[in-house]
Amino acid sequence: MRRFWLLLVLCLPGLVQAAERVISLAPSLSEIVVELGAAEQLVGMLDGGERPAGLAHVASVGHIGQLELETLLALKPTLVLLWPDSVSRTQLRQLKQFGVEILIAQPTTLERLAQEIELIGTRLGVADNGANLGKRLREGIAALRQRHARERPLRVFYQIWDKPLYTVGGRQIISEAIAVCGGRNIFDDLQLPAPQVNMEAVLARDPEVILAGSGAQLEVWTAWPRLSAVREGRLLQVPDKGLERPSFQMLGAIEQLCDVMR
Repeated sequence: MRRFWLLLVLCLPGLVQAAERVISLAPSLSEIVVELGAAEQLVGMLDGGERPAGLAHVASVGHIGQLELETLLALKPTLVLLWPDSVSRTQLRQLKQFGVEILIAQPTTLERLAQEIELIGTRLGVADNGANLGKRLREGIAALRQRHARERPLRVFYQIWDKPLYTVGGRQIISEAIAVCGGRNIFDDLQLPAPQVNMEAVLARDPEVILAGSGAQLEVWTAWPRLSAVREGRLLQVPDKGLERPSFQMLGAIEQLCDVMR
């Protein structure tokens, strides 16, 4: 049903009235609204980390995992952009009971991200902007994929956190970003977006590249010199944390990732 709605909105934008009062419940979704040139329609947002430029004045409706439902409803939104994990099931049920229109966005692939940018653009009345960003994203990803293709992909371990050890699964969009850059996520067989793994599992899969958010996290791996990534000097710091915010800016973050993985 959701796919049908996506196709209907993209094919028949004139039938859908533009949402004038929008609330975003994820930093990446707030970023997409700004990228679409529709920041003035954003009346509320769920905070989580640094705000995108130009949104300092937008009312807060809480923080990730702590939605202030009364504040949200008082802003009288005509559309709520929702990342599923940003609110509890109870609060999602309450939002639906109040009759608030909800657009759920959680892209697991780069193509899906392009589609959701287009969909949000249509719902905000800036369909041309959405179509332009979607086209640029697809073309940019295709060019990077061609430029960095390898006959044999590099085995890559992407470390989200160290204590405990978390990575990305095969259905997480970062896993595809790694593939664009000529790599293969060594845990792409796991279905969870951010599975917890143990050191033994990483050692057994012997990554040729280890990506982490800080030098301190990477330093730990030097205790295992038999790892291919250690032997080959491919302990690499993630160049742009924008990889973890699926919006149009992710294209630039992937380009930086490809550069460090060369």
